[in-house]
Order: sequence, then C-alpha cells, then structure tokens
Amino acid sequence: MRAKPRPSAAQSPPTPQSEPAPGFVFTPVPTRTARHDGWTVARQHGFLDHLARTGVVAAAARAVGMSAKSAQLLRKRPGAESFAAAWARALEEGRSRAFDAAMAQGFDGVLVPILYRGRQVGTRRVYDNRVLLAALRVMPPIARPAPPPERTRETPKPGKPK
Repeated sequence: MRAKPRPSAAQSPPTPQSEPAPGFVFTPVPTRTARHDGWTVARQHGFLDHLARTGVVAAAARAVGMSAKSAQLLRKRPGAESFAAAWARALEEGRSRAFDAAMAQGFDGVLVPILYRGRQVGTRRVYDNRVLLAALRVMPPIARPAPPPERTRETPKPGKPK
C-alpha cells in the first residue's frame, strides 16, 4: 500500500489579498508562531470579507482554507478584541445581505427555463412563498408602541367620573 502524497504549499488554497474590506479595519490577532497554514493577516482579512458577503462562519472559514472551529478559537484568543468586534460587524452585514436576497427572491421570484424536446423554448417566473416566509420569520420585530394597560371592572373609563 502506497502512502498518499502530502499536499504541497503550491496546492493549498490561495489566500486573499491582505487589504481590509471597507468598514472592517481591525488589529490582526497576534499569533505565537508564523505558519504558512495558520491564521495569517491575509487570511484574517479574507475571512472577514467573505463573512460580510455570506453571513456564514463555516463558509467564510472554508473560503480561506481554515475550519470554523479554528476561527472560533482565534476569536477567543487574548488580544483578539478588535478582530471579534470586526467579526460581529461582518456577521451582521452578511446576515443583512442574505435577508435582502431572500426577500428579493420571495417577491421577484426565480426564472425557470421551459424545455421542449430537450431545447429551451422560454422561461417562466416561479414564486416560492416559503423563502419569503422563512425570511420574515427571522426578521427583527418592528418597534411597536406598548399596548395600553388592561382595565379591570374597578378601573373607570377615561373621561367618565365614577
């Protein structure tokens, strides 16, 4: 039985540029050792950029070649307060974008091709209310005025003497 060759550094996923995403300026988390496969400054910036686009921690970590668990551990390290604050802002922005996309898909529908004998002859718009309802379920509640206090039999009606 032959041993599988280990992936070389050339085969590792490319790391995004080290430029910060607009609005996500932070102090990178200091690492104990400089590792090519660890949380470099470029990977930290790429993670936050992808998190701001998707709102999914696991997908953002996978996009920079890391695991979600290692991202969570990085956020909890001493000296990671700035990174944690940028993480929270990026996560909020990503979830807001996902909510907007779900609402748009719910209202505007999706174009589906119409096929006849293996060829596309047109398109139709299909509306899926489940997407819209799921987006509305996670929507933050709208601020409403407090309901009036409950009246009892002993409480006189406003404006009427007892």
